[in-house]
This record gives sequence, structure tokens and C-alpha cells, in this order.
Amino acid sequence: MVFKRVGSGRPYPEHGLSTGAWAQIAPCQVRLDELVTTKANLDLQHLLAKDSTFFGDLFPHVVRWEGQLYLEDGLHRALRAALQQRATMAARVFETAEWVPQAV
Repeated sequence: MVFKRVGSGRPYPEHGLSTGAWAQIAPCQVRLDELVTTKANLDLQHLLAKDSTFFGDLFPHVVRWEGQLYLEDGLHRALRAALQQRATMAARVFETAEWVPQAV
């Protein structure tokens, strides 16, 4: 099994992190088999594109919520790592324990 579970949607509340806020989180290694995906489908054009990281962050975005690691962005990068038979990848992990949700 590549991922812990294939999910569909985000079970955690909206965090409101901007691209700049994600960039402030230092990447760390995460195990692919500990990730729960938030997307059930993958666009093969993103997976196979040579410049797939040109317009986005080089590192996938992961949210730790209630003890689970949710792959919010970067499914194609995670799958590419799995196809290269790697068990881990570098990702930015947002720790929700330090997060206070915004009032709506």
C-alpha cells in the first residue's frame, strides 16, 4: 500500500494559510504510508509533466489533524516518489496543535 488511506475531501477546518505562510514552514521527511490523501483522483498531465513544480511549491503540503497526516496538495509529487520506490518524501507539515481557527 502506498498511502495509509485514500480520502476524498478535507476533514479538518479551513486553515486559511496563504502561499507565503506555507513557504515559512520548513520541509521535513514524511512517510508515504502515513499519509491520508484528500483527493481521490490524479491528473496524469501533472504527474508526467517535466515542469510540474514550476508554478507551485516544490514541497507537498501536509496538515496534521487529530493525529493523522493529510496530504492537502502535492498528490502527484507523492505518487511520483512512490513510483521511484521511495518510502519517504520531503513535505511542509502544518501542525494544527498550534493553530487557532479564524472566527467566521
